Amino acid sequence: MNKKSSGRRSRRSHSPVLKAKVALAALREDKTMAELCKEFELHPTQINDWKRQLLEGAAGVFGSGAAPEPVNLAPLHAKIGQLALENDFLESALTKAGLLSASA
Repeated sequence: MNKKSSGRRSRRSHSPVLKAKVALAALREDKTMAELCKEFELHPTQINDWKRQLLEGAAGVFGSGAAPEPVNLAPLHAKIGQLALENDFLESALTKAGLLSASA
């Protein structure tokens, strides 16, 4: 017995490389939309969506232009100071208890 196809296609997953290739081909406009659809086996809506996404995200390739937010170093410096004090205290306490030699 042959099983009949339900007529539904499974969703295809396209790589970012293919999406970029298709979008760039659409931007070049050296082929018609029908030719691109046939070549890449895609629907015109999909090609137009990828073309739009490429145009919207193109500026991000060259950087956002905004400087990264500065990091607040004050809490890190405070923690370093606290740990340095604790290390000094423990070192002196262990030395007084005879568990740590002064030369080590």
